[in-house]
Amino acid sequence: MMTITLPPEINDASAWYGPAMLQDRSWLTHFTPEEVAEVEAATRRVAAGPDTAAAHLTPPEFPLPVLGPRLARIKADVLDGRGFALLRGLPVQNWSLRESAVAFLGIGCHLGSARSQNARGHVLGHVKDMGLSSDDPNVRIYQTHERQTFHTDSADIVGLLCLQVAKSGGHSALVSSVTVFNEMRRRRPDLLVHLLAPIETDRRGEVPVGEKPYFTIPTYNWHEGHLSAIYQRQYIESARRFDDVAPLTPEQVEAYDLFDALCNDPELNFHMVLEPGDVQLVHNHTLLHDRTGFEDWNDPARRRHLLRLWLAPKDARPLPPVFAQRYGSIEAGERGGIIVPGTQLTVPFEAV
Repeated sequence: MMTITLPPEINDASAWYGPAMLQDRSWLTHFTPEEVAEVEAATRRVAAGPDTAAAHLTPPEFPLPVLGPRLARIKADVLDGRGFALLRGLPVQNWSLRESAVAFLGIGCHLGSARSQNARGHVLGHVKDMGLSSDDPNVRIYQTHERQTFHTDSADIVGLLCLQVAKSGGHSALVSSVTVFNEMRRRRPDLLVHLLAPIETDRRGEVPVGEKPYFTIPTYNWHEGHLSAIYQRQYIESARRFDDVAPLTPEQVEAYDLFDALCNDPELNFHMVLEPGDVQLVHNHTLLHDRTGFEDWNDPARRRHLLRLWLAPKDARPLPPVFAQRYGSIEAGERGGIIVPGTQLTVPFEAV
């Protein structure tokens, strides 16, 4: 195995513990009536236009003179502070699905450029149970009712807008990947080195031109003074289906098992219950997120439904060149998402 030097222990705002976050509720703020009013005014203008306009929104096309500056401060805390935020109080119960989608895209354009979330170029994701199973290697877990397990997405920031909640379960969970790193460094540095070595991760059938059906990026990446994580255990495991990918060694399995155990430690992670109208923002490079399994309503109109954005801010941290395998580019503001031959950015206003 290659010689790997461990980065130093990291003690900044991104290295937090779950119980402390439960007590510190400064990450939860509310939309003010004035902010909601300007979101609704901008939404009406854009929603009345063509679908193509919503896929390429810019701040001048969705003006938020009051909320915009506050979003900039929240984004700074997401990128350089604790790594997440929750904004509560969008009146989605009064909006059509199209209006909710446009409002979310409009808010998102003040945080970064929207990236494609699948091979069809969808810049807006519908997170709901589509009756599928992760046993299918071309299915992604957000399309099921299964627990997701702690993972990262392929963007700098992932945003969720909650429209409907499940009958039970489906809660959001967060853990600091920096804290997990620090704990592994203290307890088992011999295992941590395996997470700093390249590992194959399945693309689940969404393969960019000229690329392999998997990418090979270390779980932890130390670059220009930043520790960035990229991880999805199920997809690491499913990449073993390819003939040119070796089975995991016992040491690798032990390392990833410890990583997962720490992510699942209630002393490190915490759960939040999203309500309709909540906007959650998560920094993928310093946090892993999870969703508990859920039981849904029989009535289709009541079933759990969230909208998702993958966002690329221009002021995001530098990423190592190896991330280009997954992000396409490492240029801040122009990276992340899934681009395959023929991809054109679109907004699906209905779950497909």
